[in-house]
Amino acid sequence: MPTISLCMIVRNEEKSLGRCLSSVADIVDEMVIVDTGSTDRTKQIAADFGAHIYDFEWIQDFAAARNYSFSQATCEYILWLDADDVIEETDRERFKALKASLSSEYHSVSMTYILSADDDGKPLVTLRRNRLLRRDCQFQWIGAVHEYVEITPPTLQSDVCVTHKKDKEYTERNLLIYRKMKAEGQKFSPRDRLYFANELYDHAHYQEALENYKLFLSEGEGWIEDNIQACIRMADSYGALGEKNKQLQSLCRTFDYDLPRSEACCKIGYYFMELQQVEKAVYWFEIAVSLPKRNDLGMENESTRTWLSHLQLCVCYDKLGDHKYADYCNEVALAQYPAHPSAQYNRNYYTKLLGDSHVEIDGLLLEERKELVQ
Repeated sequence: MPTISLCMIVRNEEKSLGRCLSSVADIVDEMVIVDTGSTDRTKQIAADFGAHIYDFEWIQDFAAARNYSFSQATCEYILWLDADDVIEETDRERFKALKASLSSEYHSVSMTYILSADDDGKPLVTLRRNRLLRRDCQFQWIGAVHEYVEITPPTLQSDVCVTHKKDKEYTERNLLIYRKMKAEGQKFSPRDRLYFANELYDHAHYQEALENYKLFLSEGEGWIEDNIQACIRMADSYGALGEKNKQLQSLCRTFDYDLPRSEACCKIGYYFMELQQVEKAVYWFEIAVSLPKRNDLGMENESTRTWLSHLQLCVCYDKLGDHKYADYCNEVALAQYPAHPSAQYNRNYYTKLLGDSHVEIDGLLLEERKELVQ
């Protein structure tokens, strides 16, 4: 069985570090914790778990800190996590099975990263990241902020998930790092340009974000998934600025790079709903829910191809007077997100409106139920 070093960089993580370490304590063989300047109980919590603790002066460079943590590892594989990540019980069992069967032929193992989930823990937004890396490959982190590891194949795509549980307020830290890089005349990689634009967008600097998204796309060096996300963020920026035509153009631009993504189609559906062009909205929401689940490293907004678009289809068909099919669409949304308050409200509404014609689909195959209303 291979040995695993957990490598983390931390600073003032007393609220979440114990939860993270508890979730992997019986999976990893050593813990390497690199502290970049904590003033709370972070180090003590790490020590309670028997971690090897190292200090690293913060130089506004995440890659430098992560590479230092990797340099202290001694096991065959390196697992990296952030303090607000956790491996839930089901995935802990999957991880243990993975460790027992892992072949040394693999340079890395990718895992699904759950960025957000619904009230029942069902993933909403996910992506895949290379989480477990063979130490003798000497992979290095790249990028002062939003850093990444450039790996070489072969990679094993595992069924293990890492769940993100953000518990800190959003700050300007990353934006300030990028502004400092820009002020110092440092050359931006395509990735830097994209994430700088994202930080600008997140802080409502929409015009400046647009300038950087355009520059990123014009350089033509971005990864397909990043190009698509840039177009979507451009659309959101134009929407925030009230430039509706450019918003639609940016969403359609995603089709220049690859097959349709559910997130872009769902947003086009919303665009036409706002214009009260309901039949056009239906067309795009239907496309969104028809798209298959992807299994690549790109980000996927699971809600846009499942419950969210079905909920909007419910609204659209209700406006069109087809209450029976609107009821069906709501039932699909509710089956996919049982705790959603709007879907629950809609079920009560259609129960009263349709009487015996209302059929709940819990426990029935969705396609079979669909045939009943068509």
